[in-house]
Amino acid sequence: MTSLPFKTWAETAPRLIDVAAGRAPADTVVRGVRWVNVHSREVLDGSDLSIADGRFACCGPDASAMIGPQTEVIDGAGLFAVPGLCDAHMHVESGMLTPAEFARAVIPHGTTTMFADPHEIANVLGLDGVRMMHDEALMQPLNMFMQMPSCAPSAPGLETTGREIGPKDVAEAMTWPGIVGLGEMMNFPGVIGGSQQMLAEIAETQRAGKTVGGHYASPDLAGLNAYAAGGPADDHEGTREEDAIARVRQGMRAMLRLGSAWYDVKAQITAVTEKGLDPRNFILCTDDCNAGTLVHDGHMDRVVRHAIECGCDPLVALQMATVNTATHFGLERELGAIAPGRRADLILTDDLRTLPIRHVIARGVTVARDGECLVDCPHYAWPDAARQTVRVGRTLTPREFRVPAPEGAARVRARVIGVVENQAPTRALSLDLPVQDGAVTPEGDVARIALVERHRGTGGVTNGLVGGFGYRGRMAVASTVAHDSHHMIVVGTSAADMAAAANRLAEVGGGVTVWRDGAELALVELPIAGLMSDRPAAEVAASARAMGEALRDCGCTLNNAFMQHSLLALVVIPELRISDLGLVDVTRFELTDVIEGVA
Repeated sequence: MTSLPFKTWAETAPRLIDVAAGRAPADTVVRGVRWVNVHSREVLDGSDLSIADGRFACCGPDASAMIGPQTEVIDGAGLFAVPGLCDAHMHVESGMLTPAEFARAVIPHGTTTMFADPHEIANVLGLDGVRMMHDEALMQPLNMFMQMPSCAPSAPGLETTGREIGPKDVAEAMTWPGIVGLGEMMNFPGVIGGSQQMLAEIAETQRAGKTVGGHYASPDLAGLNAYAAGGPADDHEGTREEDAIARVRQGMRAMLRLGSAWYDVKAQITAVTEKGLDPRNFILCTDDCNAGTLVHDGHMDRVVRHAIECGCDPLVALQMATVNTATHFGLERELGAIAPGRRADLILTDDLRTLPIRHVIARGVTVARDGECLVDCPHYAWPDAARQTVRVGRTLTPREFRVPAPEGAARVRARVIGVVENQAPTRALSLDLPVQDGAVTPEGDVARIALVERHRGTGGVTNGLVGGFGYRGRMAVASTVAHDSHHMIVVGTSAADMAAAANRLAEVGGGVTVWRDGAELALVELPIAGLMSDRPAAEVAASARAMGEALRDCGCTLNNAFMQHSLLALVVIPELRISDLGLVDVTRFELTDVIEGVA
């Protein structure tokens, strides 16, 4: 097992004390900054920051005594010195990037710490996949912690994953150096119902003294008491002010997310800005950010700017992205602030509202300047077992992408998955649709959706209907990114294009492909677990942008439509989803029929 690549406080304390006392020179001194102190929520002008062995030794008005012949002196030029930003909840795989390339993408944006839940790869490769993610994360020049995934499958009995996770896996992972807690406990009905497996995983985490991540996706807050009693310490699934308030009142941290497609900060931050609740229990995160967002718009800097635009005081917003996060994970003495003993992670910026990132230091080393990453981000040697995971088992034909109608029916009443723009939940629609050649024929805004089993090569195809994308003409989009079981999801208006798209992904080993009128418009190859590319973020972002343009060419105008595609099989978020076992009513956590009856 890979060991921690960073000295502990105990190893560095004697030298830190000597430097702070002026008895020894610092490695680096950043002079003349406006020190943003997130502990006292104030800005201290004319400050010097001394760094030794990758940690802050002294933060104060004058570090002249700590400058020796070999000390690197950085002129702060009156810039604000802000703690490096922390992402409290995110999935590396959502960027379609490996941990190394994700790190390379976010370092220039001032992110120096991430708490990642690799449950996407866990559903494909199990504990082995988590270990690979963990080991590559430890190789990076920033702090990339992992949370051990808790729910693979996310909803037992409603889906089949490539691999499963259980209490023994959790217990083993809790001994790894980079594991900081248990990933989001998505099976909230299991916790509320007293599932022995879920409670055993939580117990293993708490026995290790680590944090249990939450995921209470129901808009019905009646069950939140029981869920909180079960041990989850945070939650990022809130979309309303009352969600954030309810969580902090139950002793949980409310994580407010702004990802590529999730815009949940604005509706919830009013709990602080208008209701006046204590901001210490509010945390900012991204959850899911694709490569395009990372390259073109930013990462946690984007979230902080958005929170400020929503009326949050800049210093409070920065607390929510630094010390609040560190405190939540029991790491307040290790990171999340510019203070003695902490890891020397900081940003230099000239404006706290717009937060341009001028200079980034991580663990005492300059890692980026003016948008350019200046350090190497080492890659793990991903084995063939991680690159050969798309097993369809046979060539698929158009006839397999249809929803059979009752014999003799001319129209039917059907359950349709209704996509909601910029939201993770879907709506359960009930629509009258025509029948042609014995199968339901989508019309208007309705398209076909199919889930193709891809872990065991069974050749199984589950069919349903989805509305809200606005696709026109003959088209299809297929993806092996399909949270959380990560089978293959295919959406389209043409069964022939759906079959062609599915067969194409089987051929290239995973990714996303868009087809129209029998021709491929765009392809994003994701050979690692069918989820990630090991190409640079800019290249992946360019491919993803072409894919997005292809979706728009097919009539879709949704913001970040691909993220909506990728969640259509997430059977723990209401209201209606699809799995390899059928259509899932997530409000009742049971399988249901596509056809309700003859119209």
